Amino acid sequence: MGAGLYRRTMLTISNNKLVEHLSTRYGRKLASKFIAGDNLEEAMDRTEELNKQGIMVTLDHLGEGIKDLKEAEGYRDEYLRIVREIAKRKVNANVSLKPTQFGLALDKEQCYANIRAVVSEAKYSRIFVRLDMEDTPYTQATIDLVRKMHAGWMTNVGTVIQAYLHRSEEDVEKLSNEKVNLRLVKGAYKEPPEVAYQNAGQVLDNFKKLIEHRLTNGIYTAVASHDDRIINWTKKFAAANNIARDAFEFQMLYGLRMNKQAELAEEGYRVRCYVPYGTMWYPYYTRRLAEKPANLALVLRNMFK
Repeated sequence: MGAGLYRRTMLTISNNKLVEHLSTRYGRKLASKFIAGDNLEEAMDRTEELNKQGIMVTLDHLGEGIKDLKEAEGYRDEYLRIVREIAKRKVNANVSLKPTQFGLALDKEQCYANIRAVVSEAKYSRIFVRLDMEDTPYTQATIDLVRKMHAGWMTNVGTVIQAYLHRSEEDVEKLSNEKVNLRLVKGAYKEPPEVAYQNAGQVLDNFKKLIEHRLTNGIYTAVASHDDRIINWTKKFAAANNIARDAFEFQMLYGLRMNKQAELAEEGYRVRCYVPYGTMWYPYYTRRLAEKPANLALVLRNMFK
């Protein structure tokens, strides 16, 4: 099965309600491979451990697709607590949040107010806030939120661009002109051919093109990938073009290629681990399994241990 077909198949299966029910009932132990804990205290302990290895962190309180704005207020308050705890413990970390957690699908203005509260608090402590990119109904709205804040005094905010979307090259050019800090990723949602490349080779080529544009223009960028083709290409491109190792960072997920993360840090590269925590783990977990067969194989090997 090709990589693209595998990903689409897994995402389709994961949306089945019976699969979701069985997974949430029996799969928490398996998901713990990718989740740092149920609460902030556990996630902060993992953060300190990673920092000791020279690895930076971005903390993510899991959750998406809320049903009312009261839930959004709860996520806002939890992220304010994260920011204050980072400052209190003096760990090397920033935060990542999903706009739909903060009410993007319900009320755009209230969503903006909720996120602005977190970004404002974070700026006071010199902490960066990343707005994660979700599926395409929210792409433009997420970019608009970042640009609105970035145009003012809140430049400690950035977002994510997904290489599998046809629109991403134009988005990168516009956001680069505004000096917005970006995380570049392949993309982990099920999208139709009208908006996204379906061929893995096309996605890889576009990913490299986006990285080249950012690094050539000297704008700080997070290259988020576990793919050695991307990692090695980025290292070679930076070396060939005299781009300093502190001009970008590699990002990887908690629980995946942890030895590689430590290795890159030892080589002098900036490395950041995406550390999620919380009880709303199912959507995040299934996207990790869908990314590559090796992730599913890893989970299956551990099922009967």
